[in-house]
Amino acid sequence: MNTGESVEMPGGMQGVVSDWSADKEAFKVPWGKAMMWIFLVSDTFIFASFLTGYMTVRMSTTVPWPNPSEVFALTIAGHHIPLILIAIMTFVLITSSGTMAMAVNYGYRGDRKKVVILMLLTALLGASFVGMQAFEWTKLIVEEGVRPWGNPMGAAQFGSTFFMITGFHGLHVSAGVIYLSVVAFKVWRGDYEKKGNYEIVEITGLYWHFVDLVWVFIFAFFYLW
Repeated sequence: MNTGESVEMPGGMQGVVSDWSADKEAFKVPWGKAMMWIFLVSDTFIFASFLTGYMTVRMSTTVPWPNPSEVFALTIAGHHIPLILIAIMTFVLITSSGTMAMAVNYGYRGDRKKVVILMLLTALLGASFVGMQAFEWTKLIVEEGVRPWGNPMGAAQFGSTFFMITGFHGLHVSAGVIYLSVVAFKVWRGDYEKKGNYEIVEITGLYWHFVDLVWVFIFAFFYLW
């Protein structure tokens, strides 16, 4: 055997495949974070397609579109308040982004107790959002008679686009609540202290901030336009 021979590393696509299959860092980014970014980019295209379809339908329909201020209003103590529930839902999600950012900060400080508390608080805020969305759906379906195939207040496409987009987003929030709870439990158990870092907390935060950001666009397109 000639030990003096240099080992030639594979180049081109073969080299990329060799590096990725060896579980190396991709583009100087940790593997888990890179995969989360790839997932979020793909999800961005899905939400963008949904919102583009919504705008196309709304601008092309000849039937009047329901007025969001009326559709999403609540009567509280005899007062008709437009978009009050939606405002609370938005505040809850924005607040949850703040608690998640704090969890990431304390994660890199190695403060396990505060990380767990903040992640569980974030999950609780997310679950509250889903609960309010369920109330919103129930009101629209039971009281207003809105269906995916039509509604008594105007354009039939309103129901289909609303339930599809908000439902898809609500599914992401629900998955995020489960994700946060599982990671918080593993943090509390000390799994990541054994590995020497809390990078998973930041990865979880990326997902949660994305979900919150998407809601900002849904809020603007559905409820303010």
